[in-house]
Amino acid sequence: MNYKDFMTKNILKYLLGIFTLFTISNCAAQSGIRLGLKGGIGIPDLKASGDNPVSSGWSSTLGPYIGAVAEIQLNDRLYLQGELNYASQGGKKNGVQAIATSELSAYITPGQELPPYIYANFKSEVKINYVELPILVKINFSVEKSFSFFVNGGIYAGYLLTAKNVTGGSSNVYLDEKLTQPLTPAAISFDHSTEIKDNIKKFNFGLQGGIGISYDLPNKNRLLLTGGGNYGLIHLQKNEDNGKNNTGAATITLSYLIHF
Repeated sequence: MNYKDFMTKNILKYLLGIFTLFTISNCAAQSGIRLGLKGGIGIPDLKASGDNPVSSGWSSTLGPYIGAVAEIQLNDRLYLQGELNYASQGGKKNGVQAIATSELSAYITPGQELPPYIYANFKSEVKINYVELPILVKINFSVEKSFSFFVNGGIYAGYLLTAKNVTGGSSNVYLDEKLTQPLTPAAISFDHSTEIKDNIKKFNFGLQGGIGISYDLPNKNRLLLTGGGNYGLIHLQKNEDNGKNNTGAATITLSYLIHF
């Protein structure tokens, strides 16, 4: 395990400990606490770092963003919010794409010398799913008796659940990005679903924030509509030949919290 993975793993344990400690202590003191569920969509994208051609060209996709929420009131405006979410990350491409030469070893003659990257025209979608634990500070601004406006922000740690690359289409493979120097004598199929979990780092760590409105029900339960986003600070790939990308997603969620 490298240093970044080691640190992320320990940060995740630390955040879990903080979340548990605050929950237990506040429940014991009978402070204001709300627990509930959230559901919505994530609009993830893979943010490129460096000049590796595999990293570039990704666009946004859609996926579920659901989880559990704990909201602890610290004073009239300040809250501590902990979440445990199932979060979709990833991105998609359509068109000419770079491929690390090592990824097409089955089509390469042994001993044949090739450049680090070769090219083909096909569709690709990377689907990566995490369990994420954000710890956020929320500031609430009352608008009128039942409605409030809020902003929140903090950090999160994530653990990789699944990762696959779904590709489609057929194309010759070329030595150059302009597709003028064919490597294969005919088109090959790219209709595959490939597990890439072993190529992705297990732990992630990043920043999360959002804005929204809340509505207090007569029984002190609460509805929250939140628009936000998150950004992972750790490069996903174990092997830099496959690029350097960070996770990032815009999110829209609706939460229902029960007062205890």
